[in-house]
Amino acid sequence: MDIELIRRIFPFLVEASLMTLELTAASLAIGLIVAITITTARFSKVGPLRWFGAAYVSIMRGTPLLVQLFLVYFGGPQFGLELTPFTAGVLTMGLNIGAYMSVGIKGAILAVDKGQTEAARSIGFGRFSTMRLFVLPQAAPLMIRSLGVNTVILSKSTALVSTIGVVELTYSAQRLVTSTYKPFEVFGLAGLSYLVIVAAISLSVRTIERMCDTSRRAGA
Repeated sequence: MDIELIRRIFPFLVEASLMTLELTAASLAIGLIVAITITTARFSKVGPLRWFGAAYVSIMRGTPLLVQLFLVYFGGPQFGLELTPFTAGVLTMGLNIGAYMSVGIKGAILAVDKGQTEAARSIGFGRFSTMRLFVLPQAAPLMIRSLGVNTVILSKSTALVSTIGVVELTYSAQRLVTSTYKPFEVFGLAGLSYLVIVAAISLSVRTIERMCDTSRRAGA
């Protein structure tokens, strides 16, 4: 174990970790928009919208993220879509994780007792008001847990964008290995960096869950 090497490469991997966090945050923002849109479509009374939502989820979950990334980055220019590696990575990961998040959101909504909806509608609340005032507050804890799991998956999936030249954590580790010939130390430190990122996300999710639970109990 080359401790001196670890000390020297640590700042480089910290900087690369910040890029990984940036990729995760940007992709998550796109993913949330996609997830809300697809979930809304899947609950729509309009048949084509429901079919579109179901088809989108099936396609995005049924094909590898790496293939989707190559289609967007390498295949995009054929259709006039020329993106930087960072933009292509963020867009692809956002579109992909949005499909998974939509499944979690839909599942959380369906987990709420249907009697809640029926009771609200029977006393005069509309479909939108029922969803906003009764269903979503009860589904929120399950949604947060699901979104947290998907955010962890997303943070680790950022390693794939190294294949198109984005200088994130895995890409930086690969470059350091070629110059130091110390794969154990370099990739070991990179793995530890991913563990720290995942731990930070998990802690944030648990904190938000506790806040929501406290708020729900106070409202009750």
